[in-house]
Amino acid sequence: MTYQIIDGKKVAQEVRAELKQLGEEMKATHGVTPGIAVILVGDRPDSATYVRMKKKAAAEVGFISREKVLPDTCSEEEVLAAVSRFNADPEVHGILVQLPLPSHISEQKVLGRIMIEKDVDGFDPANIGALALKGVQPKAISCTPFQFTTRVRYGVIELLKRYKIEIAGKNAVVVGRSNIVGMPVALLLIHENATVTVCHSKTRDLPGVVKRADIVIAAI
Repeated sequence: MTYQIIDGKKVAQEVRAELKQLGEEMKATHGVTPGIAVILVGDRPDSATYVRMKKKAAAEVGFISREKVLPDTCSEEEVLAAVSRFNADPEVHGILVQLPLPSHISEQKVLGRIMIEKDVDGFDPANIGALALKGVQPKAISCTPFQFTTRVRYGVIELLKRYKIEIAGKNAVVVGRSNIVGMPVALLLIHENATVTVCHSKTRDLPGVVKRADIVIAAI
């Protein structure tokens, strides 16, 4: 069996260059600079790292970047208010809430406050539901498995496509069933006509299932 190593960093650089060009075209044509806002609650080192990476990526492609940092002792109402302010900000076209949130704050309620047009993570139930339906295009899809703009796809599906790895008809195994990666990527693989198996903590003979796969996505 032949294995292929995919260079995610190389693809990321290509995608960022394309996004920068798209942003410049949007500004030249419509006078609009794409803007992204991130809300961070608490001081978890991993969450802070992810937010720094998002800010750096936004700067590299020339996007406007907004950030709201709240202490982990803040109230749920304060987080909801921050989301509402970004909803109303015309320079913000996408809102990201860094997860996880402290236990006293409802992730579902906070994510549900984001306008569906600005839900760039694709976590709104309407976006997830649309992804599960044939012939329906979600307004946004979780960006780790896939994200689509006029000319740019990125995430897991884009990595496969850029390396010209055929998906249709292949046996694809997704290890993990989270709302962020596992379930969306499984649905996207189905849209690409793969035969998909989703594995999780209760899966029997996981090594055997993975061994029989043509494509394996680790989403854990």
